[in-house]
Amino acid sequence: MSKTVPVGVSARHIHLTQEHIEALFGEGYQLTEFKPLSQPGQFAANETVAVIGSKGQFDKVRILGPARKASQVEISRTDSFAIGVKAPVRESGNIEGTPGAKIKGPKGEIELEQGVIVAARHIHFHTSDAEKWGIADQQMLKVRVGGERGVVFENVIARVSDSFALDMHIDTDEGNAAGVKTGDTAEIIDL
Repeated sequence: MSKTVPVGVSARHIHLTQEHIEALFGEGYQLTEFKPLSQPGQFAANETVAVIGSKGQFDKVRILGPARKASQVEISRTDSFAIGVKAPVRESGNIEGTPGAKIKGPKGEIELEQGVIVAARHIHFHTSDAEKWGIADQQMLKVRVGGERGVVFENVIARVSDSFALDMHIDTDEGNAAGVKTGDTAEIIDL
């Protein structure tokens, strides 16, 4: 049985707490939806911010909503060199001991003490998909993408939840290296 998954290539983005949203956009501010994302209830917001490191900054970094429990910036390795932040590869939400950055919005600035990461490649599985394929939460997978620059991605983390929809997430460096774009498919191998 082929274990084919859709691929989503994630550009740099930021998740913010409600407290940080209000610090950047004003008291009581609520994010507005630009477009829905592959994961149920998640969306790209209309709002953007600047992310500032020691060597440079990125303007118009898209905020993903809804508000989170902890603020987190996800960038590629190339991005980390460009702005001078030594972001480690981490699973989303695992920000303990990571570097921070300055975040600037239209109504204010905040200094994140930690939270800048290069997101570890992963696949979101709905519980039913994981059970059907015999995949456990946090299992490390190998995933093949075809095409002119086909590659096998190792160390792909399985993330399983009833609230997830099947989707593999890689960053722009990985997508560009493999010639993969959002909407392409990949195949899980070597289970």
